Amino acid sequence: MHLNRILLSAALAVVALVLQVSVLARLQLPGAVPDLLLLTVLALALVYGHTGGALVGFGAGLLADLAPPADHAVGRYALVLCVVGYAAGLTKPESGRHRSATVPMLVVAGAALSSTLLYAGVGALVGDTAARHVGLGVLLTTATVYDLLLAPFTVPAVMALARRTEHDPLAEASGGSAVEGTRGLGGLSGSGGWLRGRTRAKGLGGAARGGGRRGGGLLIRSPKSGTGRIKGVKRL
Repeated sequence: MHLNRILLSAALAVVALVLQVSVLARLQLPGAVPDLLLLTVLALALVYGHTGGALVGFGAGLLADLAPPADHAVGRYALVLCVVGYAAGLTKPESGRHRSATVPMLVVAGAALSSTLLYAGVGALVGDTAARHVGLGVLLTTATVYDLLLAPFTVPAVMALARRTEHDPLAEASGGSAVEGTRGLGGLSGSGGWLRGRTRAKGLGGAARGGGRRGGGLLIRSPKSGTGRIKGVKRL
């Protein structure tokens, strides 16, 4: 990843985690807690692609695992966000931009369901049965609803910020090579014009000496009317 991507992803992940822990977690909403960190990872994955989404998801998840309120094994949420970020990045179109908000909203809904299921599944493997006490169905429903309600206010803003800080050196290099190639062609055309000028001058000189003979690709005739005409040039 480029340096600007790393800095922006780290800053956004820290801000999202602080807001989630200090504000959203204190709302005492029923069921799950709105996952602002997940929405940030999804927005960056939709811009950076599957590789960048996986790296951002792993870093953001590891930050959440090490945050003071965390009471689960380190690496659990990092694995979840890494997989979710990779899957979300696969939906990035070749043009780089989605034509409508339908696909991002579907990605948010799918990520809310899959991240909750994956988090509960990994917890069951390590002996964490908290999801059973709360109710997995309630967690899935509330997590999806909360994330969908919060997504229109966060995902477009994060995506727009990520696009503004994008820097593609490959595109600039290709653009620079195209400009250099154009300059090179201009030089060749200039040399070709110089050669054509010498050829025409030589042809005119030979025609003048030869009295109407062909020289250098030009034919000069001596018309009866006394006016010279160059072949291939239309008279008006």
